[in-house]
Amino acid sequence: MSKTEARKVLKDAPIMWRRINSIGVILDCNSTYAASIGYAKSEILGKSIFAHVPKESWEDMNDALKTWFETGKVTSRKIIFSRQDNSVFSGLLQATSLYDENENMIGSNTVIFDLTQMTDEKMIEYEEFFRKSNERMDEIKNHEYDKMDKSLKSEYDGLKKMFEMLSTINLKELK
Repeated sequence: MSKTEARKVLKDAPIMWRRINSIGVILDCNSTYAASIGYAKSEILGKSIFAHVPKESWEDMNDALKTWFETGKVTSRKIIFSRQDNSVFSGLLQATSLYDENENMIGSNTVIFDLTQMTDEKMIEYEEFFRKSNERMDEIKNHEYDKMDKSLKSEYDGLKKMFEMLSTINLKELK
């Protein structure tokens, strides 16, 4: 899958990001997600979202999936995630939907905050990243959007919606 300018914003972002299809299979993720759960990206792609959640949290993940199917988004859903070394961390899941050119839901952009790392410094870093990402998305919209095909516009629109949602989160409430 080629990287669009919009997706390049996420490559080495401070947030854990993954893209899933409509049945919960991970299609892409950034280096922060891979490093946080301790797997190489090649070991993550094609796996179910349940692969990174301990069995006792499958019901919570399933509930988040149901909410996403029903509403097209998930906000501030606490879920326990597992790493390759079997250690766990409490995460906060945020997801927005991706739609094809016919407005059919085809997947989601998902961000996971590791609640064990929510320091004041980290929150400042996130807020700055969200601000800069929204600015970059606006630049892309102004200079490249009209040249994109329907598929790339769909990807851009999904990422823009995700960054807008992330910008509205009161990170201090997550601590």
